[in-house]
Amino acid sequence: MATKPSKRKVQGGRVTPKGGPQAARSAAPHPDASSRYTPPIPQEYKSSPPWVPVLMFTLLILGALVIMLNYLGVLPGGTENWYLLLGLGLILGGIITATQYR
Repeated sequence: MATKPSKRKVQGGRVTPKGGPQAARSAAPHPDASSRYTPPIPQEYKSSPPWVPVLMFTLLILGALVIMLNYLGVLPGGTENWYLLLGLGLILGGIITATQYR
């Protein structure tokens, strides 16, 4: 029968302060104690132009409409995979536009 290996002894002491995350947080300087001033962002940089949500909803609705019309077989050429790719591309364009909305 194999013998149990002995525990390895570590030289040195504790690296982090005892007490877990609370003790480390209290030892760190307060985040508001910075001497640097950061001015607020002007309002004109925070708002999106009015065409951004219009474009977003147009792309999302158009993409869903193309996919539904493809499944109904109303589009020219019957049900084609290209129409599905077009619809998904339009929806993706709407999602990407949504990330630019502020």
